[in-house]
This record gives sequence, structure tokens and C-alpha cells, in this order.
Amino acid sequence: MALTDDLERIAGLASAFGGEARSVTGVLTAEASPGDRVYLCALAAEAAEHVWVALDQSGTVILSRDRVRDAVAIAALCEIAEEAAFPGDLDELRAQLVQLRIVEAPTGIEEAEAAAAELQRVLGAPPHVSTPGRLEEIGAAARRLEAALYDHSDGSPFTTAMRTAQGTVDALWQQVDSGYQGALE
Repeated sequence: MALTDDLERIAGLASAFGGEARSVTGVLTAEASPGDRVYLCALAAEAAEHVWVALDQSGTVILSRDRVRDAVAIAALCEIAEEAAFPGDLDELRAQLVQLRIVEAPTGIEEAEAAAAELQRVLGAPPHVSTPGRLEEIGAAARRLEAALYDHSDGSPFTTAMRTAQGTVDALWQQVDSGYQGALE
């Protein structure tokens, strides 16, 4: 089953959670451990910003605090990595690199073009399953592009973004934990 079909199925199950129809405002898919897919579903709520429920592949509500927290962490880290990998439009960058190669042919331009193409391939089109492997792949491709484009004697913007990501991960976990629709154990 394609991921988009799986997401539609899970969103349908989540929307009926608790016996009342709710609008699903988002689904984050994560595998913190290989083969342990978790769907973090944000549901619209009147009294709160969102309420949350996590479902496994069969549509069963997950009540393990550790499984839900691990899924939240890897999903948030992958989202942050995707956003921090390149702060602009990769299509535009690739077009500019081609033009630069044609007009000026600077040393290393081919490596920059290959790095931009690789990062674009790694990021791909959504939806994605957030995994530790995907996080590592994004990081490697982002660092390769940074190395090809910039002199970062003062550090890597990608690495800096990832080092400061813990606050965002913690904030998302607090939202999920406080608005979870089930008794986490």
C-alpha cells in the first residue's frame, strides 16, 4: 500500500476516534525503530489547539508513552532537518549553478551541482516516513551541499539548527502529551 493511501486510511480511523467525528489536521508518520510505524494524528478540538492520538499500522491506539515520545522526537527532528537542509528553493539554486557553470565555470561547480541534486533527491516530495536513517541521509546531503557552496569556518548552519532543535522537540512533545486522547502508560 502506498504511503498516501495508508495516510488516508489512518486519517479516517483517527477522525472517528472516541466516537465523535473530528477533523484531522495533520498526520506525522514515524518509525523510531525499524518496522515500528507510528502515525501521530493531530485532531481539531474546540477547547484546545489540537488533541492528539497515535495509531499503529493496524489502526490501534498506542498507549505506550515511550513509543509515542520516540515517534514525536524522530518526526520533529526530520521536519527540522528538512527545513534546515537548505533555506531556499533548490530548483532555483540548481538553475543558478548551471548558469554559473556556463558563464564563469568556477572550480568545484560540478560538485556543487551534484550536491544540490543529491539533497533534492533525498528530500523528495512528501509524504515521508521519519526515520533515523532519513535523518542521517538528510544531514549528510545538507553538509555536502554546505561544503560545496560555502566556507564555513564559523560552523555549519545545518549543524547549528540541529543542535538547537531539542527545544522544538520538547515543545511538540508537551503538546502531544498534554492533549493526548488516551491514557499513556
